Formats: sequence, structure tokens, C-alpha cells
Amino acid sequence: MRKVFILLILLVFISPTYATYAATIYKWVDEEGIVNYTDDYNKVPTLYLDRVKILEFFTEKGPPVQTPQTTPGIKEEIRTDIYGRDETWWREKVRPWKEQLKEATENYENAHKEYMEQTERLGQFKFGRLSLTQYQMISYRLEILDEEMEKYQGQIAEANGMLEKLSNEAKETKANPTWLE
Repeated sequence: MRKVFILLILLVFISPTYATYAATIYKWVDEEGIVNYTDDYNKVPTLYLDRVKILEFFTEKGPPVQTPQTTPGIKEEIRTDIYGRDETWWREKVRPWKEQLKEATENYENAHKEYMEQTERLGQFKFGRLSLTQYQMISYRLEILDEEMEKYQGQIAEANGMLEKLSNEAKETKANPTWLE
């Protein structure tokens, strides 16, 4: 029992070499677009308390993590909009609408091409080269293609509308317009 007790005491004195350190950093963007950091929550101005992001840092070895401090007169180049949303956020917001626009445009062009080919074939009916059944099948296919083209036009209009809306939102929030490209 005495050996176990001595072993425990030794472990207590030896184990601090493997200590874990942690730091909590508070980050906010002020109304001028300047990113500020502090390790003391009480130093965050009350105006920005609702915008504070908490950053946690952990390390198992070495000295405690040094926390960045805001230095008066030194401004970090800001790459976010007025709400703190960065380029990645904007690109992810625009990406699905660009994909929809591209896909719908390709589908519309393919449907339109087939529509024109079927219309040309339908003209052969006047010269007796098509039977009545062939004429009806082509007419039915043209109706389907017409409905598909309307659907694709709707998707194109929706995507263009959303991209325009996002563009306007980016202007209002002072986001970099190149983020939407």
C-alpha cells in the first residue's frame, strides 16, 4: 500500500510536464470593419456583444497560447462584409444558383435544338413523306418539348433572379463584388 502511495505522489509531480493549456479569444468586427480580438470578455464593447465570436485554442505541450491583442492605430485588412461574412460564405451562397443556371441553360438549348429538328420533320408531312401516325407522334413530342422548354425557362429566370438578389445584397453589405463571380 505504501508503494502505491509513493507511486501516486511521484506521478502527481511528474505529470505537469504534459499539461494541457487553453485560451479563449473573443473576436468582433466594429462598424468601421476592423477586426478586434481580446482574451477578456469584459473588454468587448457592449455595442458588439451580440456579434462576438468565441475562439477556443488548446495545446498539450509548451507554454500557454498567446492571445492576440488589438493594437491601437494598426488595422487588419478586412475581407468580410459588414456582418462578418467572408468570401467563402458568399461563394457558397452563389454556387448552387450558378449551377442551376448553367444546367437549365444547357437543358433548354438541347430541348430547343430537338424541337427545331422535330418541327423540320413535321414539315415533311405536307409532301406525303410521313404517315398520320408519324405526324401525331412528332406533334406529341413537340408538346412535351414545349413543356420542357417552359420549365427550363422558369429555372433560368429563378436562378437569374436569385443571383440578382444576391448581387444587391452584396452591394448593401459592402461585400467584395468579385466574390460573386
